[in-house]
Amino acid sequence: MDLIERARDWMSQDPDQDNRREIERLLDSGDAQTLADLFTGRLAFGTAGLRASLGPGPNRMNRLVVKQTTLGLLRWMKRQEIGRPKIVIGFDARHRSQEFATTAAEVIGAAGGEAIICDDVVPTPVLALALLTHEADAGIMITASHNPPADNGYKLYLGDGIQIIPPADAEIATAIDEIAAGADRAWFGPAAAVDILPARRWIDAHRRIAIDLIPGPDREIQVVYTPMHGVGGAPFLAAALDAGFPRPRIVSRQFDPDPDFPTVSFPNPEEDGALDLALELATAEKADAIVANDPDADRLALAVPGPDPNVWTPLSGDQVGILLADHLIRAHLASGGGDAVVAKSLVSSQAMEALAADAGVRCRTTLTGFKWVARPIVDEPEAAYLLGYEEALGYCVGGAVRDKDGISAALVAMQMLAALKASGTTVWDVLDGIDRKFGAYRTHSFSHRLSDSGPGPVEILGMVLQDPPSGPAAVSEVTDLSLGETMPPTPGVVIRYADRSRIIVRPSGTEPKVKFYIETVGTSEEAESRLRHLTAALAERL
Repeated sequence: MDLIERARDWMSQDPDQDNRREIERLLDSGDAQTLADLFTGRLAFGTAGLRASLGPGPNRMNRLVVKQTTLGLLRWMKRQEIGRPKIVIGFDARHRSQEFATTAAEVIGAAGGEAIICDDVVPTPVLALALLTHEADAGIMITASHNPPADNGYKLYLGDGIQIIPPADAEIATAIDEIAAGADRAWFGPAAAVDILPARRWIDAHRRIAIDLIPGPDREIQVVYTPMHGVGGAPFLAAALDAGFPRPRIVSRQFDPDPDFPTVSFPNPEEDGALDLALELATAEKADAIVANDPDADRLALAVPGPDPNVWTPLSGDQVGILLADHLIRAHLASGGGDAVVAKSLVSSQAMEALAADAGVRCRTTLTGFKWVARPIVDEPEAAYLLGYEEALGYCVGGAVRDKDGISAALVAMQMLAALKASGTTVWDVLDGIDRKFGAYRTHSFSHRLSDSGPGPVEILGMVLQDPPSGPAAVSEVTDLSLGETMPPTPGVVIRYADRSRIIVRPSGTEPKVKFYIETVGTSEEAESRLRHLTAALAERL
């Protein structure tokens, strides 16, 4: 089937009139480049599921992609001999999220499965918990997290409460392709009605779990909070008040869900400018900290007054991860200790490994993505899962939710900050103490966006693998992650240097870019000097 035939075939199936009109317009104009972009290949499960711009074709998010993906999931479940699958479905406030969630629910019900959908928006971690409380076979969350306003996505969990990993992802992708090619659909019995539940029921259950995870009694902390126009605002505020914290100051212009994210150029608290309104309010209110979630509330960002108290400083994902790990490990040991584990992604700071080893806690280093970082929760059930984190502002506290959870992590972070305030210390005192004890770990990451005319991810990885950037010390080891020698194979390269510095290069799982992660170790001055050197060496190569 050539490109034109594929476009016309899609147009005959797409239920969205606007999409059909767009395809017709492209066909009439002869825009072969755009047609090829829309109809060559299809969306594949990346680090966090499917994500793409809204639009027609198998390379965009639309009702037909949602329908085919859900039918493919059901076809795969039939092969797993699941008799009548139970699937919970949640959605955020992005454009068409509820419509896509309803489409998925209707497909499941028509096939004789049990579809359970909420009646209003929920944060991603709320859906991840609902999957476990309903003892469901799978969970679907319609969200694109912190992507631009034009995007949406489809996040898939299986019955263990964790996002899909190999071989299930490839098997489900194959089943989706079979559905798209016209294969018979899986039927589990007569059509069933969709069960619609109040979203507040799921949100209330999540709030109780989140409060139970707070490890200490301290509450006296004044924070400014923003949900970044997402769905975390009301659930977070209710949880903070129920937990006994003083009422957070709210960035009112960003509190209500708005899929256009009008006050930020990019709805990610990591991005420059995203916290400007929160910083303005925190300065005026003389707050102790800023707490921010991303639009689906699975990420947490913190900012605090810097070593110069007149200058606010956003904490890096690694800094927050180390602070939370130190706090939770101390609380675990104070309560009697016992077998415990922490986890982090490969690209997150190695300081976690030193901190855990000193405390007698196991540290698991995994591939990127919480489908891996959360895996010790089920793989090592005998151990208390204290914290999993990745440097991109993702934190899983306690393992009650088997994914990153920006709301429960925010409550624990607030309690940590309150405890430090009560003792007359700051996060900078804690981080300085960790530097002195284990060495100063300094990290920096950046992305190189791919262009049609430039080298692709395979070429960039090959270049780095064959000719690693020179550092202040000699290269001691180069690892091709695609060989899967120490963990499951994945595209990427790790370069280690004799002074314990390292560079990790990996393609993004959700966007057309390659990411670079640099970490150096030494005294503060040594680590920062080495970091500048390696950053400059990489910049010269791109």
